[in-house]
Amino acid sequence: MNFETLAIQSTQFHDANASAVVPPIYLSTTFEREPDSSMPHGHIYTRASNPNRNALESAYAALEGGQVGMAFASGQAATTTVFQCLLPGDHVIIPDDAYYGTPALLQDVMSLWGLQFSKVDMSDLAAVENAFQSNTKLVWMETPSNPLLKITDIKAIADLARAKGAYSACDNTWATPVLQRPLDLGCDVVMHSATKYFGGHSDLLSGALIFKENGPLAEKARQIQALGGAVPSPFDCWLILRGIKTLAVRVRQQSANAAKLAEYLSTHPKLEAVHYPFLESHPGYNVAKQQMIAGGAMLSIRVKGGAEETLTVKSKVKLFIRATSLGGVESLIEHRATAEGIHSVSPKNLLRISVGLEHADDLIADLAQALS
Repeated sequence: MNFETLAIQSTQFHDANASAVVPPIYLSTTFEREPDSSMPHGHIYTRASNPNRNALESAYAALEGGQVGMAFASGQAATTTVFQCLLPGDHVIIPDDAYYGTPALLQDVMSLWGLQFSKVDMSDLAAVENAFQSNTKLVWMETPSNPLLKITDIKAIADLARAKGAYSACDNTWATPVLQRPLDLGCDVVMHSATKYFGGHSDLLSGALIFKENGPLAEKARQIQALGGAVPSPFDCWLILRGIKTLAVRVRQQSANAAKLAEYLSTHPKLEAVHYPFLESHPGYNVAKQQMIAGGAMLSIRVKGGAEETLTVKSKVKLFIRATSLGGVESLIEHRATAEGIHSVSPKNLLRISVGLEHADDLIADLAQALS
């Protein structure tokens, strides 16, 4: 099936009670057993399984081309689960440019548990290979990266990890399976902050893991999911299933808007740089064109000057909303260093932009007047 069809078909739900086209929301936390204690529908307690969550997890697997999908209460809960599948003393390789919560999780939480990690520029294959240690068990990719939009060659890194006896994982939040499917390129597991494009309307919090195979890693993650209890509510699962139905059309239009905006900004005299993978000037352009069908709806700009000039630009926008997060239908802008706090490594003159569904010409006009 083409993705648009798959998005609709994978989210359909057979309602045996009323034949409703839109699935009901199963808010029940517990489920009745038969007199012989059997479970007629396989559900016992919503922390372990729920009809809405089961439907969502099946959709995740179908959309990313994996065998197992799992839904979590947040993207961070999903990421934490992958790290918890490893053992104390194991080593993880992560990007030097990534969502700030990933290295913070490893440094502040998982390192206390004995997990080791190294940061590396994942756009440099030789640097990644040199970062491997005898105890390296996982390579964690994020492409495009946050907030500099670095591009990682997913297939090359996944092949390298496999040759070294390690798992490979990819945070695919920014690209979504509409634009990029890491499992098809050899990855073992994909992570999503479903809060973003899957939900698509800035009104829910959730995360996802999709595993290429139903093997030991997936089995361990399923155990942690059930015992740890970091699962989404049935209503959030229902909302994400609804969001998936329009995922393809939203992401494609948002990406088209972002490409037009990036092209305009790329020659603006007030900007030092524009980071967008489908600009020919981007160092990862060729790799991005090989593994993505569009450049995505995220970009970042570097304002000439320092933090003061950059914050002035942010203060002058009228259509863009000054807020953290991304992937919703509304366009957002934020000074990433401020959002990340005192430990941020993001450039002080960088603004991160999440492009929504407004008309591209209006977004261009808004940034034009803010930069003037």
